[in-house]
Amino acid sequence: MKVLIANRGEIAIRVMRTLKELGLSSVAVYSEEDRDSPHVGMADEAWCIGSAAPRESYLNINRMITAAKIAGADLVHPGYGFLSENDQFALACEEAGLKFIGPKGSVMAGLANKFATKELVAKAGVPVIPGSQRPLRGVEEAKSEAKVLGYPVLLKAAFGGGGRGIVLVHDESAMEKAFGMSQMEAQAAFGKSELYMEKCLLDARHVEVQVAADHHGAVRSYTERDCTIQRRNQKLIEESPSPFISQEARPRLLEAGAKATAACRLTALATVEFLLLPDRKTFYFMEINKRIQVEHPVTEELLGLDLIRLQVGLALGEKLGPAIEAPPGRHAIEVRVNAEDAAQNFLSGEGTITALHWPAGPGVRVDTFIRPYLTLATSYDSLLAKVIASSGHGRPGAISRMRRALTETTIEGIPTTIPFHKKILADPVFAQGKEWFNVKYLDSWIPKQRFI
Repeated sequence: MKVLIANRGEIAIRVMRTLKELGLSSVAVYSEEDRDSPHVGMADEAWCIGSAAPRESYLNINRMITAAKIAGADLVHPGYGFLSENDQFALACEEAGLKFIGPKGSVMAGLANKFATKELVAKAGVPVIPGSQRPLRGVEEAKSEAKVLGYPVLLKAAFGGGGRGIVLVHDESAMEKAFGMSQMEAQAAFGKSELYMEKCLLDARHVEVQVAADHHGAVRSYTERDCTIQRRNQKLIEESPSPFISQEARPRLLEAGAKATAACRLTALATVEFLLLPDRKTFYFMEINKRIQVEHPVTEELLGLDLIRLQVGLALGEKLGPAIEAPPGRHAIEVRVNAEDAAQNFLSGEGTITALHWPAGPGVRVDTFIRPYLTLATSYDSLLAKVIASSGHGRPGAISRMRRALTETTIEGIPTTIPFHKKILADPVFAQGKEWFNVKYLDSWIPKQRFI
């Protein structure tokens, strides 16, 4: 069987590795700007699908389907981002006789409406964040809704995710500007400008549950991940288990993740995102992601799972195995290495990699696509790699291992976020994991730092 990977970069290579182990052939697609990208050479075959602009290549459904047909692919793996949660792409695959590695297109179409999703989840007994019940019809309605909910509130893209289009509004005087900004971001990221509103829970942490559901009625939760270290709603560090959720609440959180997945009629891998409050036991549903997450290696290293293999198996109708629990004392942490300069307000960098050395040794994993002398494509996300450290000596052991791994890492020729990661890993509040902090922690922490 052949699998077309409708993506690029590190996730394309990550998927190819599992396909190779399964004895399946991989088909890469690439834009003209990505012609020399390592994922092209690693695939069993590769097809150019257009120019650098995502809408002409990685977001172009017709070209993806055409490439799959020409290659004689049987399945399509969407990766993350791009078309991974696009119901029209999933439906187009189904109509072309291609098996989409993810939910059915009709199910995804229903879940594109975040209000319908929240209603399904609430009916399943999962607590949801108070908010508007339909898309906002304009600034005046937004102001009225905010008065009911109470400030601060969040404006969000009604048909998007991944932190794009989210704007915090502290009071009515800021609503008009915030509404326009959120609409503009939503339109640019998702092609739809509809917004909705949620009550902003200022002192919350971001936790998520990895879930899988098969075609035979089984649903499994595979621990939680803590993704609280964020900048501008973009995750930078993820870890598991969360050091802040109470032992009493953890089983309820995992059960809520499974209930939400079942309520949404998903038969695929999913991630259910929650906000955790300072009492460490109260949580609220935020959204459900119907694809592989960037941070999936955290769960893999904690549990010894291959989530890509699990995805492929679910698409082929396999049954889920028994539930898996993390070994006592085991912990995993991931840092995202981006081509950004922390000393220049995380300005995206460009250029050619002149020297490169990755860490190795026990409990260290690197998922990447870059190589020496590669000139970075500038049309896409700045993610270069993910470094994952795991340890059987708890969170302190995993953090210590990550520090060691980053000291072994060399990337020259382009700026990276490694100096940021070294600093935050040494921060007592983060490293000790006892004092509560929320998703806005970096807003006050970063201005106090000097990154070299």
